[in-house]
This record gives sequence, C-alpha cells and structure tokens, in this order.
Amino acid sequence: MNKNEIVKVNITDLGTEGEGIGKVDGFTLFVKGGIPGDEIEARVLKVKKSFGYAKIENIVTPSPDRVETRCPVANKCGGCQIQHLSYAKQLEIKKKKVFDCLTRIGGVDPKTLEKCYEDIIGMEEPWHYRNKAQYPVGIDRDGNPKIGFYAYHSHNIIENDDCEIEQPLCAAILKDLREVISRFNIRAYDEAIGRGELRHCLIRSGFSTGEVMVCLVVNAKGKELNKWKADSDVAQTLVKSIKEDAVKLGFKFVSLCLNVNTKNTNVILGDKLYPIYGPLYINDMIGNVIFRISPMSFYQVNPVQTKKLYNKALEYAGLTGNEVVWDLYCGIGTISLFLAKQAKKVYGVEIVPEAVENAKENARLNGISNAEFFCGAAEDAVPRLNRDLTNAEKCDVIVVDPPRKGCDEKLLDTIIKMDPIRIIYVSCDPATLGRDVKFLRDHGYELKKACAVDQFCHSMHIESVVLLSK
Repeated sequence: MNKNEIVKVNITDLGTEGEGIGKVDGFTLFVKGGIPGDEIEARVLKVKKSFGYAKIENIVTPSPDRVETRCPVANKCGGCQIQHLSYAKQLEIKKKKVFDCLTRIGGVDPKTLEKCYEDIIGMEEPWHYRNKAQYPVGIDRDGNPKIGFYAYHSHNIIENDDCEIEQPLCAAILKDLREVISRFNIRAYDEAIGRGELRHCLIRSGFSTGEVMVCLVVNAKGKELNKWKADSDVAQTLVKSIKEDAVKLGFKFVSLCLNVNTKNTNVILGDKLYPIYGPLYINDMIGNVIFRISPMSFYQVNPVQTKKLYNKALEYAGLTGNEVVWDLYCGIGTISLFLAKQAKKVYGVEIVPEAVENAKENARLNGISNAEFFCGAAEDAVPRLNRDLTNAEKCDVIVVDPPRKGCDEKLLDTIIKMDPIRIIYVSCDPATLGRDVKFLRDHGYELKKACAVDQFCHSMHIESVVLLSK
C-alpha cells in the first residue's frame, strides 16, 4: 500500500479518538470520519509498518447509523468526534468499550461481568449539556481576531459562535465580547510569538441556579490591566451587554473576572485572579448539595449526568450511616459531600490547595460537619493520614475518582493495606480502570458491579463506576 493510493474500505470499528477502523488485505487503516457500517473510498495519507492513516474520498454506502451533524464545523472542531454517529449507536459502542477494557485488561471473566454489568446511562436530550466552555482567542492570517475551538489535534482556531453542546448563552456572550474587542481595539493573543492581550474566554454556568460566570484570560500586567478595572469603559460595556443577554435567556450573570497568564504556554489559566464584577465564584447544586465554583475549580461539565453518576456511586457504597469513608482525588468535595449525608465520617484528599479550600467551604455551605479535607498527593498523603489521624477508625469504604492516568500503584498498595469492605472506583478512562481493577483483583478484591455513564455525548470519552469487594 502506498501514500495517495485510493482504496475501498469497510469500516468495522472505532478507534479511541473516534476514527473509523477498517482493513485492506489485512492491513489496518484508521480513517477520520468513518463509522462502523460505512463502505468508503479512502485516500491513504501515511503508511507505517503494520497500519496506516487515510481520509474519506467518497462514501460508497453509508452506515445505517450515520446521521447528519447538527453543527456546521463538527468535522473540523476537535470537540465532537462522533456527532455523525447516531446517539443510540454511540451508547452501544461506549458500553462495549468499558466491557472490553474490564475483561481484556482487567482480567474479569466475560460471563461473570455480563451478570453484574448494568445498562449504560445515557441522556434523554444529549445537546447543550455542558456547563463550562473554554474559547481560545487568536488571530487569522490577516491579523483579525477570531474566537472558537481548536481544530482536531492542532491549535488552529475554528470559529464557532453556536456550539451544539454548550449553553445557548455562550453564543450571546461571544457576540458581546467580539463587539468589545472591536470597539476598544483589544489585541487578540498571537500564540506563535507570545504577544497580544486576550487569550481565552472561560464561561461557567450553574444549571440548578442559573448563575453565570465569565473569566477572561489576558496576557497583561501592571498598567496594562487598568483597561479591565471595574470602572473602565471596557468592563462596564461588557457587563451591561452580558447582563441583558443573560436575562433574555433565563440566566443570572453574577461574575466577571480576570485571570492573568503571561507565560508562553499551553496551560490556559494563570495563577492570578482579579474580580471585575461580582464574586470570584458561582453556585450550583447537584441534588440537594450546593457547591461554590471558581474559575479554577474542577467540576463535572455535565450536571445532569453527574447526578446520575454520583447516585450510582452512592448506591454502590451501600452506606447505612455507620461507615467511615475515604474519598481520594476529592476535588472540591462533590462526591465527598454526597457521601457525607449518609456516612458516619468522610475524609477527602486532594492535591490542589484551592480545591481543598473550596471543599471546606462547600461543607460549611451545606452545614456538613462530618467531612474533613486534606491537601496532598493521594499516594503520599493517605498513608500518613491513615497512620496519624488520632480519631481515625477502620476504613469501611474507599472512593477513588482519579485523572485519566488512573491510580498510582503506591496508592493502590495503601488501599489494600487499609482493607476497606468496599471500593468504589469512578473512572474517566476505561483502559486505566481495567489496569487498576486487575491490580485490586490480584490483591483479594473482585468486581461486583459496573456501570457506564455517558458524560460526554458525541465524543469518545466515557465515565464509568465499579464496585469491588472481597
């Protein structure tokens, strides 16, 4: 097979990033935009020893699961990898993905898993579900500002004012921001040379409260920040416009703040945060628990599904009111506070200091006194805390919700030594979930229940929660 060769391919599977997978004479091709059931003609782009990459030249016979995308830039933007795949099929593929990782990597017997693997929890309306949007601001070839999302595997900005998975208010806020940029000659950031002023626009909204925050990330310092002060024309114009749009769409605009990032880096947020209008946070609720969320807080982006996910974790925990629970990677205390209402005591551990302070504040907001939070890397802090806490009792339940890389092996060793009755593992990566489940199974625990929850509709990402016990 050679580069630029046109070949016929039947797509039979999806890759980890939503690319179609097919074979030509036993040679595997990854084809962006292809979905299982497609018969396509593809142009070969790159050939390696045992696989290659291709692009669709012509769809000969479309898959019965292929649908029209609702977004005009869905095939360019890096957000919705599989919007062209029917939602029912998305759920089927994601459920299978978790099942395969638990059996193939985790070593769970398929027949055993079939008996305890619950149906995937999807959304009734899988659109406009996100409560957080991050829009990069850059310049086009003519030096004009552009706002949108990064293209697939690049930092090229695809302009988009009306994302189908973000809140409709975002489009109005971007329109207001564009007008302010033009009126006050605000320079957009040029990533190539590290110059320019406005880098990102972060929008957070509370689904339960209707509260909205806008955080602007700027490459500025000293006197350059004066134009953004609360009494400046820029700030007052922007606040007035966003307020009016929020009311029209049924939201309450409560916070505009400035984040300063002067480093030439891919990291979006800097360390310094300044209020322009209102407080440096918004409030939201999951179930009957209220949370205070800052621009830097980690908070699940799909509140409808988060409630279902946490309810499932709570169900698996089987709390009666007498248990001591450890919540590792606790963030701002979202799962911890859910559990605390039905547990005797909850200890939360998180590496980000600001998140720990948020967790403590959220406990106070909810009048929850049986939850304590500690700062540190879970693999380092948990052994020390378990040893040093004078009032520590035997751990009954451990909940882990790690990042995509999964749990550190040192932490898994500690979990085994703590000897909990039940382990609830909330995962955002089925592969690392499978790896860690294998470790826990090798040390005396067995998987008892599992459920996939679709938090990220139209992408290949999938959350899941499993219960392990001895």
